Amino acid sequence: MTQEYFTTEERKLVPQLVKELNDRLGNQLTCKDINTVHSLIERGITEAGIFKRDRYGLNPVVRHLRTALTLCDSIAPDRTMVIATMIYNLCRGDYLDTDRIKSLFDENIARVVHGLLHVAPLYKKQAAVENENFHKLLLTFAEDVRVILIMTVDRLALMRAINHHPNEKFVHDIASESRYLYAPLAHKLGLYAIKTELEDTSLKYLDRKTFSQIAERLNETKQARDLYVQEFIKPIDEQLKHEGLKFELKGRTKSINSIWQKMKKQGVDLEGIYDLFAIRIILDVPLKDEKRACWLAYSIVTDIYRANTSRFKDWITIPKSNGYESLHITVYGPGDKWVEVQIRTRRMDETAERGVAAHWRYKGIKSEGDVDKWMNEVRKMLEASGQEGQMNLMRDMDTNLYNNEVFVFTPKGDLFRLPQGATLLDFAYHIHSRVGSTCMGGKVDGKNQKINYRLRSGDTVEIITSSTQYPRLDWLNIAVTSRARNKIKNAINERRRGQAQLARETLQRRFKNRKIESDDALLARVIKKMGYKTTIEFYAAIQEGEIDVNTVVEQYEGIVAKQNEGTAARGTAEEFVLQQPTDHKEKYNDDILVIGEGVKGVNYKLSKCCNPIFGDRVEGFIASDGAIKIHRTDCKNLHHLKERYPYRIIRTRWTGKAGSQFVVTLHVLGKDDLGIVSSITSLINKTDNCLLRSISIQAEGGLFEGYISVNISHIDMLDDLTKKILNVKGVKQVSRL
Repeated sequence: MTQEYFTTEERKLVPQLVKELNDRLGNQLTCKDINTVHSLIERGITEAGIFKRDRYGLNPVVRHLRTALTLCDSIAPDRTMVIATMIYNLCRGDYLDTDRIKSLFDENIARVVHGLLHVAPLYKKQAAVENENFHKLLLTFAEDVRVILIMTVDRLALMRAINHHPNEKFVHDIASESRYLYAPLAHKLGLYAIKTELEDTSLKYLDRKTFSQIAERLNETKQARDLYVQEFIKPIDEQLKHEGLKFELKGRTKSINSIWQKMKKQGVDLEGIYDLFAIRIILDVPLKDEKRACWLAYSIVTDIYRANTSRFKDWITIPKSNGYESLHITVYGPGDKWVEVQIRTRRMDETAERGVAAHWRYKGIKSEGDVDKWMNEVRKMLEASGQEGQMNLMRDMDTNLYNNEVFVFTPKGDLFRLPQGATLLDFAYHIHSRVGSTCMGGKVDGKNQKINYRLRSGDTVEIITSSTQYPRLDWLNIAVTSRARNKIKNAINERRRGQAQLARETLQRRFKNRKIESDDALLARVIKKMGYKTTIEFYAAIQEGEIDVNTVVEQYEGIVAKQNEGTAARGTAEEFVLQQPTDHKEKYNDDILVIGEGVKGVNYKLSKCCNPIFGDRVEGFIASDGAIKIHRTDCKNLHHLKERYPYRIIRTRWTGKAGSQFVVTLHVLGKDDLGIVSSITSLINKTDNCLLRSISIQAEGGLFEGYISVNISHIDMLDDLTKKILNVKGVKQVSRL
């Protein structure tokens, strides 16, 4: 390789690392593999100028060699992971792509390289520490379990490489991320040694003085501690054997980081830590004898040493919700020292170590059921006795556990989880209700986006707000999360309530100016007549200018006037009934009811079943409440009424001139041609004294069917409009409902 690229120390180190790597992999690496990787890196350095030192001066070749070597030592010697680790950084520009990797090596290596490239941008996000969502984001981005393993081990290699690095901020940032993001991830994967080293090394870089003090103190006391453990377990060992139990006794010293955490939590120095080291008794007994054996061991230990009952934990009688089972006791040992003893069977120990992630959740790291199951499978593979085939099994494992979620960053590095399909508006409401309600849009990875932008995992999102913005009904078509939708509805309702109050005050002032005493019951009839279901909608329409206040007052006065005329009208209707002949064979009376513009004193209503208009042939029917219902003579309902109540039918005619507007609905059938609907609506809008109220069109199989409601004043105008619509090209039939 290029000599100028390496320092003198690195030139000596690289051949040594390569030799160790070859020794670990044995016959997994062929001569062709070695030569191909060497050639790719050489050309990447000399020709493409890609494989450069990073901005902190670290040599990627040396770093990747160390990562590959640690992978072999910590997980398994695996050709796919080693080659992918060495070459994935070369996939920049046109120099190397995954298709070429597949042709040079195989599909497995190309897949892992693609996964590493996929998660690489996360390094640049600088995610906020202590964030469980970061782990989920990794699982979303990673395409192969080995991608996450390589990332975790690579972080360990980086931590080892930056000891005494001159850039203190760089070291601090890497150590913080390692402590709060990568160490828990290693714990989930069952990589306990890596997890412990990451935590201890992070403590060393973040607080070197504390780390050194604890490390020196532990070294000073190691020999004495080992002797103490032997002294402590000797009588226990003898008594357990005397009882005929099969068992294993373990003694372990806590990690430096764990000791430091306990010192801070308990507010004591090193000598004050009860469980500086712990003794574990693991019993080999059949399932049916487990509880009896554990309690027998407990009895033996507490007979030898006095127990601290306040620190006793019984997770055998009632196991933890995650399945963890064990007896924990703290006893007063030789030399007036407190010692923690854990008693469990081999099955319980395996469950705690490799079961449903019990151990790392016991340490306070949260997780979810699916991740527990997935991680447990990884742990089992890593801890299997034989390493051959482990990586092939991992290749087939699905890491996309969160395909129903997206994970996005804030500019400060905070990480949030939302459901798949969530929009920028959902994210705004996820941050805060006020942010959502004033959201105008946002910037995603520096680019302006609208509120309906669909978020993708890894996006960095900045919300843009405005004090003049407020939620609208169409936002409900954009938001997908229940939180955002509920907040939008609440904000809209709150705003409408405020508008309603202002409109109510405006209407009452207008009543007062006209010296009108308002009645809530009559006003409710006005609201219903104008087509509003609730008073809130009615008043909001006034405030937004959809209804003129003067129109409301006029409608109210009209209802009052009709109410005052009601008595006389009812009398008129009663006279018609009293005058009917007793012989029901006579279908009609000789009186004629006159209706139309300007007619007063008659309580009549135009029937909604046939919607008669000025000029239609009509007849009246005296209803049970005394009102006269006006029907078109061709109305089916009128036909039935004539048969049952012929004595209630009144001959009726229009008088005066057309003035009022009547609602008519037309049924239109035709060919589904481009622009036909536009032609019909344009024709209606151009017709004098004709107003389009609504239109509903459905098209299927080359035909369309539509219902058009218009305001019109006379039957002759309706006939003329019908003819015009029939003349539109493509219209086949027009009929009145």
